[in-house]
Amino acid sequence: MRLARTDTGGDGPPIVLLHGGGSGRGTWATFSRELAGWRVIAPDLRGHGESPRCAEYTLMDHADDVLELLDELDLDAPVLVGHSLGGFAAATVAQRHPDRVGRLVLEDPPAPPRDGVRAGGFSRTKLALSALAGGLSRRAFDRAALMSAIHDLREPNPSWWAGLEKIQAPSLVLSGGAKSHIPPERLAAVAAAIPDAELRTIPVGHRIHSTAPAQFAEVVLQFLG
Repeated sequence: MRLARTDTGGDGPPIVLLHGGGSGRGTWATFSRELAGWRVIAPDLRGHGESPRCAEYTLMDHADDVLELLDELDLDAPVLVGHSLGGFAAATVAQRHPDRVGRLVLEDPPAPPRDGVRAGGFSRTKLALSALAGGLSRRAFDRAALMSAIHDLREPNPSWWAGLEKIQAPSLVLSGGAKSHIPPERLAAVAAAIPDAELRTIPVGHRIHSTAPAQFAEVVLQFLG
């Protein structure tokens, strides 16, 4: 799986920007302009933008693709910034390969239920509409990729929650607050489960980097030092 990507190149520290479901690498254009001195890599996830479509999609596919991208580009412990589905993928990479991630930024990640019955603190419809709110047409992504992610994220996933304690990278968890379909209390639980995590709330809803780009950049750049 060779993901389409934008890569500024250069010798700066690498930062990988992972978009959410139903979006694409173009969503990071504004934030990327704040990253002078960094090597900025922004891929299209599989099934999105110019990356390949597949017969089937799983959440682990996205994490595997990110890891392959790090290998392909020979990136040494980059910063991973992930929004929504991209945040889930970034957190999964950081769990499975703690030494491969230097710092971790999770923007309103859709954490699945920890245990119990199939549920979700977000609705299928709301998540789909939020993903589509980025202005992309359905032709810009494979609808099956989005629907598969929504389905899987509604399933209890205790192993994913248990894996959060394996993350070694200093981490920032950003919540969109009460306006987001991701419950703030669930993101507080995610931050509490990661050993070295900071929780910040920018109460503008799910798409923080698009809705409040200046606040997003300020908080993230402060965290990155």
